[in-house]
Amino acid sequence: MAYDVRRAEGPAEDRVEAGTLLERTPDGLALIDTHGRFVQANQAALSLCGLDPHGVQGAASPFPPYRPDDVPEDEAVVVWEPVPGRRREFAYRMRGLPGRDECLVTFRDVTESRRHQRRLTAIASAASRVAAKRSLSGTLDALAQEVLEADALASVQIVTVNPTGERFQIMGTAGFGKADNWFDLLVECMEAGAQLRMVDAFTSREPVVVPHRYATIMSAPAWAPLREHMRNPEWDWFASVPLLVRGEPVGVLNAYFEPGQEIGGTALDFLLAMGEQAAQAVHYAALLEREREVARREERQRLARELHDSVVQQVFSMGMQVESLGMLSGRGTVVDSAYVTRVAGELGHISKAVLSDLRAMVTDLHPTALDDQGLGAALTALAESTMGRTGFEVQVSITDPHDELDDLEAELREDVYRVIAEALHNSVKHSHGSLVTIRLALTGHGTQRGLTAEVADDGRGLPEQGAPVEEGGFGMTAMKERAGRWAGRLTTRSSPGEGIVVRLVLPLPASLPTGLHGEPTARERLSETLRRT
Repeated sequence: MAYDVRRAEGPAEDRVEAGTLLERTPDGLALIDTHGRFVQANQAALSLCGLDPHGVQGAASPFPPYRPDDVPEDEAVVVWEPVPGRRREFAYRMRGLPGRDECLVTFRDVTESRRHQRRLTAIASAASRVAAKRSLSGTLDALAQEVLEADALASVQIVTVNPTGERFQIMGTAGFGKADNWFDLLVECMEAGAQLRMVDAFTSREPVVVPHRYATIMSAPAWAPLREHMRNPEWDWFASVPLLVRGEPVGVLNAYFEPGQEIGGTALDFLLAMGEQAAQAVHYAALLEREREVARREERQRLARELHDSVVQQVFSMGMQVESLGMLSGRGTVVDSAYVTRVAGELGHISKAVLSDLRAMVTDLHPTALDDQGLGAALTALAESTMGRTGFEVQVSITDPHDELDDLEAELREDVYRVIAEALHNSVKHSHGSLVTIRLALTGHGTQRGLTAEVADDGRGLPEQGAPVEEGGFGMTAMKERAGRWAGRLTTRSSPGEGIVVRLVLPLPASLPTGLHGEPTARERLSETLRRT
């Protein structure tokens, strides 16, 4: 027996019976020294900790060091991971032995029960986040983190389909970082012959589980474009579950399990439950976008009414003034110069007010200008209108070396315009400055293309150096969601006395050329798969 019962007190026959009981108990029982090292352990302890019976003395234990005169006796939980992938959680109690520097520890394995508790907590937390209807990308990032921590995974991705239904985008991630050109790298892997199992989960609407997927991806040449992105942290098994809204797929949840972990029924059920919450978040975001579209239409109708009620009335007043001058001059009498000067002044004042109102309304009704004139012209018009109405100086700088800006998708250009307009509005309203600079640039080529937009003001900024701008408010949330629709990032930074800079970075898809002899490219095949689904 690994546990030496001869050191127990009492008659010999009692010591033998005690030793038998110690060996039969399912709980681990061990003596540890003040440094947290094993002295002796029963068979259950050896099994729980994966120890060699012949090398137990002096081996490191899961339990913390202690002082002989201060041994904590309350139950606690400790994580034991002697080798990567072998992770256990033990609930334990410690008891000091009078006159000895050794401590008696009883412990049991609570790994599954605590994992179950974390899963339930994660599901409840995810439901709460979804119900809050915050930023979609922020919600899905939080859900990915909940899944990662609940099941001690290596990485989690929540992938959705963009509004046009033609490309995947990572909207939530934990473990792996976000690659701006992830979809393009995925297409490169597909072109090289890689089997995209998450596409199988998406199209079949059924979970996909792949044992030892890490070894395949790290060794197969087809996965070279994404290999470095998926190398760390190390993982082994892979699972992908579809995100379904009313039976229709809107994305997938990818789970990458740490080495030594296998995917059982309870783990898969948990992923499906979290996938349902992620799907609800995507659904809520779509509903919110539709509500915003209705709000935009109503806003345009409101502007049309204001055009009639304000501008029309002002023009009518101008007409009345001109008519009165005409009547006076028609009588053949000398018109008082003071009266003419007064009427001319009123006409000039009204005309400026009309021009200002018209500029503001035309800018607010910008989609037509955006479609007819292009994004650059629309931003220039926005700047001119803002300067005319507010007194701010607004400078616009556009870098588009290959004249590709207006070849981008109409919805993407609309979202870029809206983000810039909202950032400009915020600067004018809150910065207490006098200058706003708008910079827009297309950079790179091929799969490395990107769009960057910056709105910077010379206002007072925030008092704390490098402080992030508060994310509260509908405007900032809408800006982040518009960036998230295209797998982009929106960041804000501020320095005291140097204003605030809002920066939008969007990855852009490469052009979609037809393959040789009319054969579709991998990108077109993948996009067509998503559209059909």
